[in-house]
Amino acid sequence: MDFMSALDISASGMKAQRTYMNVISMNLANVKTTRTPEGGAYRRKSVAFAATPIYNPFDKAMEDAETRELKGVTVRGVVTDKRPMKRVMEPGHPDADKDGYVNYPDINVVEEMANMITTMRSYEANVQAIQDTKAMFNKALQIGR
Repeated sequence: MDFMSALDISASGMKAQRTYMNVISMNLANVKTTRTPEGGAYRRKSVAFAATPIYNPFDKAMEDAETRELKGVTVRGVVTDKRPMKRVMEPGHPDADKDGYVNYPDINVVEEMANMITTMRSYEANVQAIQDTKAMFNKALQIGR
């Protein structure tokens, strides 16, 4: 694997983790949202990742045994969670139904914080991989002098 491939793989991971962090932040910001423009309470969202080749079509023709299996990551999409809403008895709430229940999103703050920590660590690992790749590149340049 060459230096640029390593950088491309790490960059794709950073981009995917940044998207996931944005989705986690959106979930945390809407824990108590009972009314959305689409109607009803906010629905928890998650991110679907997929492995993707890091090369353009020309590179595909030139691949060899070492580079054949190199994959980056991409966000396939942001998906809406199908969990049922939490029904809470709050008869005075403006969004309460006729029985006095309010539908809240089923977002577990502890779960979202754990996802956030995992995402931050993944992002940091990709940053470290880029820094290490740059350091190797600089050492290779020094050897050539």
